[in-house]
Amino acid sequence: MTTDTQGFKTVATFTERVQADMTVALLGDNGIPAGVFGADSSYPSLGYARPIEVKVNESDYEAAMSILAAASKAE
Repeated sequence: MTTDTQGFKTVATFTERVQADMTVALLGDNGIPAGVFGADSSYPSLGYARPIEVKVNESDYEAAMSILAAASKAE
């Protein structure tokens, strides 16, 4: 994933806000602050045109990816 100019890295991309919010909650429960980017739109029905990203601080990237990988295996 890429690092943006503010030092954040994208750990997941979704088309629906609820999925992004659940990912942020999972990371937060594990001590990693995360944020949702790209979800605010005047035309939510066009959300497929712009992905919703979950980003973490660059320093938390590896830990976040490990948590998401473990959660994916548990499903």
